[in-house]
Amino acid sequence: MKKINIIIFAALITTVISCKKNASEQSNTIGKTTIKSRSLASSPGDVVGKVVVGYQGWFAAIGDGSPINAWWHWSQDQSQAPSTNNLGVKSWPDVRDYTSTYQTGFANLNNGQPAKLFSSFTDQTVNTHFLWMQQNGIDAAALQRFNPNGSEGPIRDAITAKVKTAAETYGRKFYIMYDVTDWTNMQTEIKTDWTNKMSAYTSSSAYAKQNGKPVVCIWGFGFNDNDHPWTADVCLDVINWFKAQGCYVIGGVPTQWRTAPAGQDSKPGFLATYSAFNMLSPWMIGRVGNISDADNYYNNVNIPDQAYCNSNGIDYQPCVLPGDLQGHQRVHGDLMWHEFYNMVKLGCQGIYISMFDEYNEGNQIAKTAESSAFIPAGSSFVTLDEDGTACSADYYLRLTGDGGKMLKGQIALTATRPTQPVVSSSSVAPIGQTVTFKGSNNLYVSSENGTQPMTCNRTTAQGWESFIVVDAGGGKIALETQGKYVSSENGTQAITCNRTSVGAWEQFDWVSNADGTVSLRGNNGLFVSSENGTQAMTCNRTTAGPWESFKINQ
Repeated sequence: MKKINIIIFAALITTVISCKKNASEQSNTIGKTTIKSRSLASSPGDVVGKVVVGYQGWFAAIGDGSPINAWWHWSQDQSQAPSTNNLGVKSWPDVRDYTSTYQTGFANLNNGQPAKLFSSFTDQTVNTHFLWMQQNGIDAAALQRFNPNGSEGPIRDAITAKVKTAAETYGRKFYIMYDVTDWTNMQTEIKTDWTNKMSAYTSSSAYAKQNGKPVVCIWGFGFNDNDHPWTADVCLDVINWFKAQGCYVIGGVPTQWRTAPAGQDSKPGFLATYSAFNMLSPWMIGRVGNISDADNYYNNVNIPDQAYCNSNGIDYQPCVLPGDLQGHQRVHGDLMWHEFYNMVKLGCQGIYISMFDEYNEGNQIAKTAESSAFIPAGSSFVTLDEDGTACSADYYLRLTGDGGKMLKGQIALTATRPTQPVVSSSSVAPIGQTVTFKGSNNLYVSSENGTQPMTCNRTTAQGWESFIVVDAGGGKIALETQGKYVSSENGTQAITCNRTSVGAWEQFDWVSNADGTVSLRGNNGLFVSSENGTQAMTCNRTTAGPWESFKINQ
């Protein structure tokens, strides 16, 4: 296909739309192959007009009860716990929201807590991930499905069922995304897998539908390497087979899918095959490492990609990525937001986030160690504050949520990210006010006048049970009563109220919970617990449950 000046091309598209707006199909010749063009972009559905995250769900640990019973994807030698010399990931996750974690071979975190990791086989892990998606307005997850016919098949099958349950529970959508890399008998086995296993999931209320059809994605057709050896005709057969099953089919295709053979990552002769997909989602990992790269691809790849898709009735779902954290690419969210801005300005039909939980390549948006306090001592993991700007563990989830709002027109198109790296506790806490804290046992927290460890066992609130909320700076708060401050004691012993000044142990995050209660998180990253009033209070909980949630002024 000859290259056409983009301005002239845009004018031609406008003319075609004007003349053919009542026609559902038109002919288009590509090389020697004639294809039928579909109508222009689809109406909003579960992928069009939506933000989708790539979801690996491929982590496991020895002892987690999974069929694989190995440190799957955490370690190079999966029979051994991850350690400095046996590591399969670039980034260290923040694990404070998980109830089940597994001990690694690393030294303790710099905050003194044991260095543990999660397993994707644990129900609570998958539920937590889909809760994060719900909390941040992420619409859907594309569950990666590699060759399920080998030893990893049983655990992949099990995690698919867990994803279905979690998506239903938290009101998110999901769909199957086949990664055909290294799949030897792909042409027959992918059809068998869909028929015998995966198609059953389309009956779920959470399974993504577009244009009334269940969504399936195939990633890897046409890549110019030995891991994707199939001809254009074989790939076209698979695409058409899925379409004959009534599916809306997305193609995860090479970056330079339009320009082969000049494009180095795509095999020549595949353009007609790519054009058979309902939606195209070109791969961008490794292409964009800074804002200049993002603009270069926007001008030279994304704009002509979108024009081609528009003229051929194909939906376009470009990738947006946060950047490789270990490679210092993120610039506290500026790179990712610039990509969001470019893609929304482009007028794309949807956005694919690469990726949700890809700690292996360092491009995850899921909660990640925010500072050196949350990585193993002596390790070389890069944390979210690596460029000197403090970022909360959930920052890239929140950034993705705002990007989705911009895509949907809920906020204006803006080149300046609206998402603050850290949500200040002092902006939501009642600074300067005197408050009382009532635990889940319906009793009040007492300072014990600073003479002994604090408790949560008072039936009435008086002076010792009243605290002034003080702005401690840096988004933190402190609690003062009768000239003394509450201290977390760094979580190593029962908390007290006996400090005369505010230091690190006297600073807390004021966390507002969905049920109207609040929780207090110490500088060790752990939550204050009432211990249900049966013993002295502590600051050593990894998650905020009932004992870590307090009613204010009741």
